Amino acid sequence: MSTTSSGRVPLQPRFLLPLGAAALALALSACSSTGGSVASTPAPPPGKRIKGVPVTRQPTRAAPRDAAVQMAPGLEGVIGASQSQLTRMFGEPRLDVWEGDARKLQFTGTACVLDVFLYPSTSSKEPHATYVETRRSSDGQNVDRAACVAALRGK
Repeated sequence: MSTTSSGRVPLQPRFLLPLGAAALALALSACSSTGGSVASTPAPPPGKRIKGVPVTRQPTRAAPRDAAVQMAPGLEGVIGASQSQLTRMFGEPRLDVWEGDARKLQFTGTACVLDVFLYPSTSSKEPHATYVETRRSSDGQNVDRAACVAALRGK
């Protein structure tokens, strides 16, 4: 067995595994709560930086711009429509999700699922449909957009 210049025997890799496991167990035990009570720390005052926590930035408000509009045969009346117009056309949406200033409405039928994406524009604060995605209700495979719109209008 070889020794270091200080006269100590270096640790072999087979000895490091138990030490690593012991260190991990010790670290995990420090995370567990004791006695069933959870100690909570009060939230810092607004604007106060907590050491070790990364700084998060508030989203920046960019100047409004118009979204790219998807134009395809069979989507007339859908693209450019507002939420109320789409509801009159297809009935109540199954999903109505807001993400920032954008909105997604989902309409379903036996044949297909239609996702309509609405975005505000520079000329209107109310979002209007600019893009659609479609898929079959049964297996989620892509389906022709115009055919899905026609099927949902006729339900």
